[in-house]
Amino acid sequence: MSTDARLALITRPGCHLCDDAKAALDRVVAVTGDKWVEWDVTDDVELEREYGDRLPVVMLDGKEHGYWRVEEERLLRDLTTPQL
Repeated sequence: MSTDARLALITRPGCHLCDDAKAALDRVVAVTGDKWVEWDVTDDVELEREYGDRLPVVMLDGKEHGYWRVEEERLLRDLTTPQL
């Protein structure tokens, strides 16, 4: 899945932790001005195989940043630290 957003959240419908993660990402991007996109595992067999047992999963710049809970302070730091 390609996107121009630096952040992606891998979710599934009915996942209460996913709802919490969406709210956390909204708080983070309110500070940074970034955008995030949602990827639903029910739309992609490969995503389901890879991430289905540990949702939600936060992706930053195409790499897994964390799962189950959004570490907001760490994510803010990683979004605002210049990449080498």
